[in-house]
Amino acid sequence: MIEFRRMFGVFVWLVLQAVASNLWAQAGDEVQTMRPVIRGRQAAVSSMKPQATDAARQILQAGGNAFDAAVGGQAALGVTDFPMNGVGSDAVVLVYIAREKKVYSVNAEPRAPRLATIEWYEKNNGGKLPNSDGLLAGGLPGVVDAWYTLLDRWGTMSFEQVLQPAIDLAENGFPLSEAAAYEIAHEQKILKYPTTVKIYLPEGHPPKAGEILRNPDLARTLKKLVEAEKASASKGRHEALKAARDRFYKGDIARELAAFSEANGGLFRYDDFAEYTAEVETPVSINYRGYQVYKNPSATQGPAELIALNLLEGYDLKALGHNSADFLHISVEALKLAMADREKFLGDMDFIKIPYDGLLSKEYARERRKLIDPSKASLELRPGSPEKFASHGSLPDRPVHVVLDGNADHTGDTSYIAVIDKDRNMVSFEPSLHEAFGTGVVMGSTGFIFNCRGDYYSLVRGEANALEPGKRPRSTLQSTLIMKDGEPYAILGSPGGDDQVMRTMQTLINVVDFGMNIQQAIESPRWSSRSFPASPFPHTMYPGDLSVEARVSAATQKELVERGHKLHVAPAWSIGSNAGIIIDAKTGVLSAGADPRVDAYAWAW
Repeated sequence: MIEFRRMFGVFVWLVLQAVASNLWAQAGDEVQTMRPVIRGRQAAVSSMKPQATDAARQILQAGGNAFDAAVGGQAALGVTDFPMNGVGSDAVVLVYIAREKKVYSVNAEPRAPRLATIEWYEKNNGGKLPNSDGLLAGGLPGVVDAWYTLLDRWGTMSFEQVLQPAIDLAENGFPLSEAAAYEIAHEQKILKYPTTVKIYLPEGHPPKAGEILRNPDLARTLKKLVEAEKASASKGRHEALKAARDRFYKGDIARELAAFSEANGGLFRYDDFAEYTAEVETPVSINYRGYQVYKNPSATQGPAELIALNLLEGYDLKALGHNSADFLHISVEALKLAMADREKFLGDMDFIKIPYDGLLSKEYARERRKLIDPSKASLELRPGSPEKFASHGSLPDRPVHVVLDGNADHTGDTSYIAVIDKDRNMVSFEPSLHEAFGTGVVMGSTGFIFNCRGDYYSLVRGEANALEPGKRPRSTLQSTLIMKDGEPYAILGSPGGDDQVMRTMQTLINVVDFGMNIQQAIESPRWSSRSFPASPFPHTMYPGDLSVEARVSAATQKELVERGHKLHVAPAWSIGSNAGIIIDAKTGVLSAGADPRVDAYAWAW
């Protein structure tokens, strides 16, 4: 009887999966989602934690704009989504300024310390970068300067106003979710560092879901910013905001960070903090089927999605069928070509020339598309020659080093918040520690951990992402902002590592090509590949690798294997942690979505 029940249960599960797959393939309005689309007419927020979404909501309803709300929401996100982001995060941000009708990129990626050179690692660390553990893997925090940039250039509120929800959450605590409790219990590296254990295992053992987690040290650090702002209030808003920012990068906070780094084997010194600044840049974009898709341009993998979308625009994806073998195969092969170009051409534009006029041209895509074999998975890394389509001519012949050994991880831990206000200003904000708990080391008494983006550099001289002092690593962080007919249309984002561009690309295609609403597009069964070099050291590539969620049909899985993909079937709801907001051009209604795979939460009113 037990065996019969088990077999009957399996049969029912298979039937339900087949029905669900068929519904997703139709992608019509009748598809039932795990969570509803949250709709409103005034404003909308979606983030990876409900407390962060609520903090942003509070600020908007108190009269703040999207930039105020994004800062306050991300500060709260840094407290509550602590394994994934925080005050020690790096970040990339895309913003749409309604009054200017213009899109900007804010790049808050870290810069390598002055002491960090390829020669140093060859002499002192065996020619290797430590992987996501310890201060040698660390990256300078950029998120505080991103806060300052958003508030100073486009915001209306003070640090005191926008940081209050985060200060309250850090000081008085919040109940842990199951996911957050799991992260603490299963992250071994944090056990090595007493300053980290003090905060996250205060009773000597991991806290359980529902228990209150407090971080009074972090609350004190945030209060220091407010104190500096108040002390300079008589000089005007700009100077007051700058005083808060400078206390972090040039004041006592920076001096404590530098001293702790030097005492604990890190390469960061005071001058590294004092010289740091985030940059406001002009984003890059392409037109995909009438939608203008924007990405951050420098020290990010984001433009790889634009390269892939240009390739996919040459196919009738809807005719191929959603999550059919043909659709998935073509999508994965286009992604591989785009990521090969990522390896050879993308990096910090302050140090290298990126041939965007060639890389993002439709002519280049037309040529590269010929490399996609509709019946066979590629097992090679095949960067192209975009300089033939670029106006500036030849480029340095940069090496591309393919590593097939080691066990570099393509995944990563990041967070995300999206905000649109009543004026239709938009902020797509992606902050990150890179891996769970970043370096693992809480920096002295500050209450926060540095991101570990320092393990992303290449130690091969001449490569686009080769380590140099002051250079930003090519990050996996990337946001998405979309315009339609010159008007704001959508913002999308997803935590993750190398697969971030795959997640946002799939969400976009689900909306544009298959007519899904934002929640359907987020919840749809997903795929991911590691058939290109990983961003973390030693940058291992896994040729032919492809993962699909178990909700993709067995028949499709079989076909993919027959085409040469090295297929892994992931649990049914495991690939993704997406959020996004779409604006209906006709009605002005905002539709916000959040991923049920994680603790994400959307709200609109």
